[in-house]
Amino acid sequence: MDNAAIADNFALLAKLMDIHGENSFKSKTFAVAAFNIEKLPMQLKDTPREKLFSIKGIGESTGKKVAEMLDTGNLEVLNQFITNTPPGVIEMLNIKGIGPKKINTIWKEMEIESLGELLYACNENRLTLFKGFGEKTQKNVQDAIEFYFLNQGHFLFAQLESIFPQIEGYLKNIFSPEKVLVTGAYRRHALTIEELEFVINEKNDVVKPKFETAQPPELVYETDNNLLYKLKNGLKLRLYSGEGNIIERQFITTGSPEFIDSFQKTFPKINFKNAASDEAIFKEAGIPFIEPCLRETATIIEKAKENNLPALIQTEDIRSIIHSHSNWSDGSNTLEEMADECIKRGFEYLVISDHSQSAFYANGLKEDRIIAQHKQIDELNAKLKPFKIFKSIESDILYDGKLDYPDDILKTFDLVIASIHSILKMNEEKAMSRLITAIENPYTTILGHMTGRLLLSRNGYPVDHKKIIDACVANNVVIELNAHPRRLDIDWKWIYLAIEKGALLSINPDAHTLDGFDDIKYGVLAAQKGGMTKESNLSSFGLKEFEIWLDEN
Repeated sequence: MDNAAIADNFALLAKLMDIHGENSFKSKTFAVAAFNIEKLPMQLKDTPREKLFSIKGIGESTGKKVAEMLDTGNLEVLNQFITNTPPGVIEMLNIKGIGPKKINTIWKEMEIESLGELLYACNENRLTLFKGFGEKTQKNVQDAIEFYFLNQGHFLFAQLESIFPQIEGYLKNIFSPEKVLVTGAYRRHALTIEELEFVINEKNDVVKPKFETAQPPELVYETDNNLLYKLKNGLKLRLYSGEGNIIERQFITTGSPEFIDSFQKTFPKINFKNAASDEAIFKEAGIPFIEPCLRETATIIEKAKENNLPALIQTEDIRSIIHSHSNWSDGSNTLEEMADECIKRGFEYLVISDHSQSAFYANGLKEDRIIAQHKQIDELNAKLKPFKIFKSIESDILYDGKLDYPDDILKTFDLVIASIHSILKMNEEKAMSRLITAIENPYTTILGHMTGRLLLSRNGYPVDHKKIIDACVANNVVIELNAHPRRLDIDWKWIYLAIEKGALLSINPDAHTLDGFDDIKYGVLAAQKGGMTKESNLSSFGLKEFEIWLDEN
């Protein structure tokens, strides 16, 4: 083990000790040792053991640990700290602007254990509620995490939305528009994406020279008709090269392997070679056009054969903002600002659902503040007619499954969104007990973000989707499709079953800022993958229809 590795171990040990709140004198000792060892002119592995302790910055305790690393290649105390620290907390050390002391606050006080959770907390304006985290610090942390994620090579669909037009435009410019077609996961609107894929109607010997620029991307993989590049930002760019019918190749590379295999077996006599368009392929098969977002499974082909494809919900079908947070809890804007923005965007009503009292980290509402907020809502409704603000709360589902207020408070709301926010580490039995108890509560109107997942950051707690869907149907509880691009929960794969069972869903932005209203479009894209129609979506109800629905439920 060389000096650099030994110094790195000591530096990491010092940081982990600070993260755990250990004695700062001890952690500083290892930080100083790391600094001094890194600058030594000779290698410690070539130094006689008895002389280790006389080197500046290396005392008896540190020297023994140096010897341990030289003898074993390990540092046991460091291994123990690593074992006792969530990997996501250690990963926070890569983020500029948050040192070990701030990470201690993030982990121990905010109960956040991954970068994705931390980014989500920044989006929710939550960091500013803690000592040492002002608005400027929160913004810097948010920017640093987003930059870090951009270099990890796995992206949310929303993250690529601004990058995609640049890459598509560049490719069309260097190859001509008619020789470039988007395909693959991005065309299917996958929730997360590792590669942007394009069909390029040129051979490799034409394509490759175009990428020999002053700062060329890395060529990772090559066959006669497939080139994989890695761009400077970590994104992979796959080009299906070669000549031939570009429409055929786009069709074959758009659908998932399951979809394409089923299509070819179902329609073995179709000749793709002369297809003039994507639509023409389906026309020759004798079935309705299947949107790219639906080309994931074989079952959609059967629906098409039965002429039973859904009329997919569109962004313009959303007529309200349900599930939103104001500056009464952890949102950035006032109730009036949020209502004005809704009116400006053409929405008919706003369901304000600030956090409940147990969400202390989000400035959750105690009973006296609920009364005050309801008074303000009444005043705004009188002022803003015919637009209407509905009184709601995002009630924490407590560990025993109960909601966060007694019944006499719950009954003052027009509707209640029930969500789990704390103690997320549960087995399926506990998660299901908690969720079912909350669903069966007569005051629960909507089940919020069912699994608690954060895409690319945190797996949701394990649930039995079928049982939850059945329970929601039996208790007239709406299932939220949380539209935040890092949640998109309920997952689209369960939407078909939910609709089949008679469930009502609701595409909700979970907005904490006015810009958060924009997230509706990501919820709609996910809903389309699950075959959702506007009739199955609560936030597509007009104001009168919504009021009638509330009265009946």
